[in-house]
Amino acid sequence: MNRNPRSLMLILGVAVLAVASAGCNKLKARDELNKGVVAYKGGQFDSAIEHFKQAKEFDPELLNARLYLATAYASQYIPGAPSEDNVRNGQKAIEEFQEVLKTDPANLSAIDGIGSILFQMGGAPYDPKRFEESKEYHKKHIQVQPADPEPYYWVGVIDWTLAFRANGEMRLDYRNNNPSRPLKDDQPLPTKMREELATKYEPIVDEGIDYLKKAMSRRAEYADAMAYLNLLYRQKADMVASQAERDQYLDMADELVDQVKAIKQQK
Repeated sequence: MNRNPRSLMLILGVAVLAVASAGCNKLKARDELNKGVVAYKGGQFDSAIEHFKQAKEFDPELLNARLYLATAYASQYIPGAPSEDNVRNGQKAIEEFQEVLKTDPANLSAIDGIGSILFQMGGAPYDPKRFEESKEYHKKHIQVQPADPEPYYWVGVIDWTLAFRANGEMRLDYRNNNPSRPLKDDQPLPTKMREELATKYEPIVDEGIDYLKKAMSRRAEYADAMAYLNLLYRQKADMVASQAERDQYLDMADELVDQVKAIKQQK
């Protein structure tokens, strides 16, 4: 009977110390986060990363620490640089953003961060799978915030990139195999090549056209979206069978070029 009050007091004391320790760690985490932000804004990314890592360790639930850490890693990533450290920075940025999404699946900063890094990783060396993964994250943004024009734009850019690359590779392969029959970039593809390109990439081109139109409907005079819609119309022109339809898409593309010029001149 005599031990019970003392035991209770001991338990309460331990609990109080635990709460105090947790509160102290949260304060330390906030301090490290603030130091990291100052270092990041000063361009001291390595220092910022260490502060954000410390903040995350002191308070694993501090979401901004993970967001800033992911952003700092992303800032260190150089598209196309082959070094292991560079690739690691890109991958760590993705991992930290993914950790944020486990807690907050609708966090647009994390969604856009992953989409951006994957897009950069897909460019050099060229990796169509990275582009497809990037596109899925832009579509996730649309699910969360369908009124934003930018993710529609990026879906269109990715679709054009995939189709343009395939078209270019086909033309290069044809030139290498037919040196006596040159094929200019503005000439229609031979029938078999055109059919192959259309089978594989026309659905992607159609998707890109649709998404860029949606981007333009959400932002007036969206010149960048109009510029890529022009490019997608040119890809579409390489996939249609009749010359009349091909000319129609090329005319639509030229009209967009004129509109973009007019918008830029006004600005």
